[in-house]
Amino acid sequence: MSNVSKAARLTAVAATAALVLAACGSDDGGDAGGQTDGGGENNGALAGKDITIGVFSGWEEGLAASYLWGHILEEEGATVEYQTADPGPIYSGVAQGQFDVGFDAWLPATHEDYWAEHGENMEDLGTWFSDAPLTIAVNEDAPIQSLEELAGAAGEFDNRLVGIEPGAGLTRITKEEVIPTYGLEDMQFIESSTPAMLAELEGAIDSGKNVVVTLWRPHWAYDAFPIRDLEDPQNALGDPEEIHSFGRKGFASDFPQVAEWIGNFKMTDEQLHSLEKIMFFENEGEENEKSVDTWLQANPDFVSKLKAGNL
Repeated sequence: MSNVSKAARLTAVAATAALVLAACGSDDGGDAGGQTDGGGENNGALAGKDITIGVFSGWEEGLAASYLWGHILEEEGATVEYQTADPGPIYSGVAQGQFDVGFDAWLPATHEDYWAEHGENMEDLGTWFSDAPLTIAVNEDAPIQSLEELAGAAGEFDNRLVGIEPGAGLTRITKEEVIPTYGLEDMQFIESSTPAMLAELEGAIDSGKNVVVTLWRPHWAYDAFPIRDLEDPQNALGDPEEIHSFGRKGFASDFPQVAEWIGNFKMTDEQLHSLEKIMFFENEGEENEKSVDTWLQANPDFVSKLKAGNL
């Protein structure tokens, strides 16, 4: 891990959450991560092909998966471009054929509305992470274990529940389900942003204060900070979700080999958290291609196993 301050790291995370358009700049034909077929930029199976990846702004697991796939596609010769925006514009762009593929569809609940609106013009390319729960997390040494205890212990947390973006599915579920189910109406629910929530989480932990935040798994914060989830005996947050890859209509017929590989794609908690940690801590969220290269050096068989369907 680098010696940059934690505040600088969180500033970098905030930068990734801005709406940007970034062209991929990795042309060096670096380490293939154990790939045995394909290769250099001009020699692979996708030579001469352009593929645009839609990336949800601020969704770290999607950024990690997108840049991992950008590496794989570039090693097969494709020219890869990343288009970064909030989920709504990305779903719309994929449905309209402006973007080719995305890697962060949370189903069935979090992105239910987007899928209902655009699903008939998109292709579900498969599930790559199958246990993705929404959570309410506290510092590891917090005095409570369950959401049922939170209302009675609100003063221990400065009477504040720290959330993320107002338009996020997790924010809606917290307001509509968690707060009324557990009688948390008297707590101040802070709707802010993911980077702001992480900054509050880190600040509280560094100062030895109790803190309660809305969160989700997978997320690198579970590796970075001493935190744990509160039990949800009423299941107000709902069942764990799945993270899917999705493409524009016709993607699988235009890129059948790529679609097959994407269908094979799976990551474990440990794999995803380790990649996210390199991207957002060690490299400050600013050197994503380098982060993927570093991770693949530590996981040299990942791509070859993916292509063989052995993950």
